[in-house]
Amino acid sequence: MNSALVVIPTYNEKENVPALVQAVDRACPQADILFVDDNSPDGTGVLIDEIANADASVHVLHRPLKQGLGRAYIAGFQWALQRNYGFIFEMDADFSHDPADLPRLLEAAQAADVVIGSRYVGGVRVMNWPMNRLLLSKGAALYTQLITGMPIQDPTGGFKCFRRAVLESIDLNAIRSNGYSFQIEMSHTAWQLGFRLAEVPIVFVERREGQSKMNQQIINEARWMVWKLLFRARFRRQPRGVHPRSIAASSGVRV
Repeated sequence: MNSALVVIPTYNEKENVPALVQAVDRACPQADILFVDDNSPDGTGVLIDEIANADASVHVLHRPLKQGLGRAYIAGFQWALQRNYGFIFEMDADFSHDPADLPRLLEAAQAADVVIGSRYVGGVRVMNWPMNRLLLSKGAALYTQLITGMPIQDPTGGFKCFRRAVLESIDLNAIRSNGYSFQIEMSHTAWQLGFRLAEVPIVFVERREGQSKMNQQIINEARWMVWKLLFRARFRRQPRGVHPRSIAASSGVRV
């Protein structure tokens, strides 16, 4: 077993899986891969089983129904916590997140508890998006910052590395959101607990194969989630202090 695990939800991603496994192995050989497949009708799960039979670093968690991105990640995180992984990544299966960036996120996680591969820190790094999609994403980031106070430039970003202590400290069964708001909820929960968040610039490329999962329901969920998070934090717009298990607790670094 390696020290890190990359959790990748899949639903009809058969075209991407073989190349993605090779790219992750090449970029970050110290990481295992866990695919969380929601019974893809295109045979993605069957293909992953075949790959896993030949590659001990590849694993697959089969789920009987399509239950959403957030539920897939929660299942993957719980699977990881049952094993001895110190660092748990999340990333998309469609190559919008470049596996070559995995080592940079892992390096940053030596000094932070949650590392976000950010499309917007230090500038905008998004390719192949129409202007309305970019404005929606940037607007959501500003909206989240203004309401919650969380100092993250890309709160909806889905390319992350968690230190094990973070996921162990969060009640994963209490995380209810499923779409892009899942990313906001996880980061905000970790931040409010007093864990240190950091952003690493990445280039985000619109998906190579298949169809985007964005829809109006996902947008509405994110719109209301930030208010729920503010209420949950009792209107606190900053953490009470540093979590005792945060890497910042021993270094004196602010969260």
